[in-house]
Amino acid sequence: MRIGFIGLGNMGGPMAANLARAGHEVAGFDLNAPMPDGVTRADSAHAAATGADVVITMLPNGAILRAVADEVIPAMAPGAVLCDCSTVDVDSARAVADQAGAAGLGALDAPVSGGIGGAAAGTLTFMVGGTDAAFAKVAPLFEIMGQ
Repeated sequence: MRIGFIGLGNMGGPMAANLARAGHEVAGFDLNAPMPDGVTRADSAHAAATGADVVITMLPNGAILRAVADEVIPAMAPGAVLCDCSTVDVDSARAVADQAGAAGLGALDAPVSGGIGGAAAGTLTFMVGGTDAAFAKVAPLFEIMGQ
């Protein structure tokens, strides 16, 4: 699967690395964090999302999530899924899901539990909300990153 991963800090970096180790093509973008092994550096969030089957975000707050959504949603092909793993406010999560749906995309709100150790070990717990179709598309990735 082709994955765009936005936010490669303490949590996102190990999650993206696990996906790349499992054989997925992962393009990553982060303003500050180093690029994990196996992840191809994208010049922007837009570039990471272009052509991706799934775009995963792991961002620090709702304002940043909304800004990234404004950048990645226009780059995504209809039928792709935007999966936000950030822990953000409900209004931001709903607004981004609505924006993705209006663009013909699947959307999942999938915050995690398990901390940095769980991210590295691939043992995170995902609490996922969204459509069955979007969940089915991303479920194999959840199995790699946790449960």
